[in-house]
Amino acid sequence: MDWTAKRDATKDQLRRLNKAIPEPAKAFSGLGKAVKEGGELDFKTKELIAMGMAITLRCEACIVLHMEALVRVGATREEVGDVLAMSIQMGGGPAMMYAAAAMECYDQLMEEKAAAAE
Repeated sequence: MDWTAKRDATKDQLRRLNKAIPEPAKAFSGLGKAVKEGGELDFKTKELIAMGMAITLRCEACIVLHMEALVRVGATREEVGDVLAMSIQMGGGPAMMYAAAAMECYDQLMEEKAAAAE
């Protein structure tokens, strides 16, 4: 799968949805901001949790958006791997398939980040 294309398409879909339902979208965005900025856990830890949930809920769009955030904040392949392992333990075979896709996503986004840095 081309994860950068999936990311871009997902963001386009969300922009269209936000225009169609601006008030609910604004409320959901506010919830996301409050959850990510508040509390005891740091942003990266919260995104790692979100990644585990995205895998067990089998949401490719969620995987790519949360993986983009994890790459942005410097999550290592090993940290992501730990989350993928826990997701497999909790979600079984289907989670293993989505975890494999998530690792592919991580690798592609890291390649994109490295290319942009050059």
